[in-house]
Amino acid sequence: MTPAGQLAAAIDLLAEIEADPRPADAVANHFFRTRRFIGGGDRRQVSSLVWGVLRARRHLGWWLNHFDAPETPRLLLSLQALFTGMTPHKIAMAFTSGRYGPPPLSAEEMAVLEKFAGRTLEHPNMPEPVRYEIPDWIMPKLRAQFGPTLAAEMAALNGPATLDLRINALKVTREAAMLALAREGLSAQPTPFSPWGLRLAGRQSVTQGKAFQDGLVEIQDEGSQLIALLVDAKPGMRVVDFCAGAGGKTLAIAMTMENKGHIVACDVSAPRLEGAVKRLRRAGVHNVESHLLGPGDKWVKRQEQKFDRVLVDAPCTGTGTWRRNPDARLRLREEDLQELTSKQAAILDHAQKLTKPGGKLVYATCSLLDDENEAQVEAFLTRHPTFRQVPVAAPEALRGPHLRLSPRLHNTDGFFAAILERLA
Repeated sequence: MTPAGQLAAAIDLLAEIEADPRPADAVANHFFRTRRFIGGGDRRQVSSLVWGVLRARRHLGWWLNHFDAPETPRLLLSLQALFTGMTPHKIAMAFTSGRYGPPPLSAEEMAVLEKFAGRTLEHPNMPEPVRYEIPDWIMPKLRAQFGPTLAAEMAALNGPATLDLRINALKVTREAAMLALAREGLSAQPTPFSPWGLRLAGRQSVTQGKAFQDGLVEIQDEGSQLIALLVDAKPGMRVVDFCAGAGGKTLAIAMTMENKGHIVACDVSAPRLEGAVKRLRRAGVHNVESHLLGPGDKWVKRQEQKFDRVLVDAPCTGTGTWRRNPDARLRLREEDLQELTSKQAAILDHAQKLTKPGGKLVYATCSLLDDENEAQVEAFLTRHPTFRQVPVAAPEALRGPHLRLSPRLHNTDGFFAAILERLA
């Protein structure tokens, strides 16, 4: 594709993302599946243009509102290009009326761009939530959480995410996986905290390579790997991944169990569980069964206190994943948080029944908010005095009463986890 064709595709994709309530990555996946003519390199370039706008969406919207200009995909992409070094003339040249390019900028659009000549993205009059690219209502919560480091934390949260892999120790060592990736031209380095993690530089294509197709590696953020590490599942144990989703942590837990013992991957979504089954086959995992949870399901009651480990990777606001999903910060509402904290408490109350005496319940979120993390654990322990919180002992560098990760401090997604042991 020509640069003009890439720009036209970016305009179309951004328009679909702004109109569709689904997450941006889901919209983008569908967009590219229906446009097979867009090759891998072009997809990356189109995505880069669009995600650049999403990461600066509140800034760009503030500027356009400042000059009473409409927040159209064409102007958002043009303004982002302007603030990253292009001149109005060069931007106008990219808007061609050729076969594959977008229609030329109108006189009104050009007049808007001319107003921004010589300006920078930041402005001293911008409210703090705009500067931090977060919803207004969440500002007090994040300030209470991070205090004087808030600006640095938000800057890290708005940066690009790392591309992390987890080796499949059922098939390969970390050193052998690095060699297999190197044969594909992929340079990987060990992650600092996870014993199974590898980190690739930049955005590289992994899923079509032999190492991935043969089940030697899985794409998984290092923070997510550490949640599986905290479960501390041993060969022969009985384990439940209660909110398994597509099975990323289920796969890692099966690896630590050396395919011995029994894992039940539960979820309320049949498509997600079906996706997990495909991943399990590729990884060579055969000690996992799936169970679809639904209204009136008696499975938990029949399995009370039968499991050594129960992982509750609870549905949450996902504030810790905003590096990967910058559009999510624009969609999150205060009432969403209220609904989620109620759901988290209900899931915990339900899942705890599965934990045997001496067994451990690991509660995890990919959230930065105390409401979903420490406060949720404290409320659970008040409701269930037969449980106690056990400090996190490994990895050694992260020891403490619980695990709390952030992009600034650990270069991972934002994660929280607490280990809760049933006493009787």
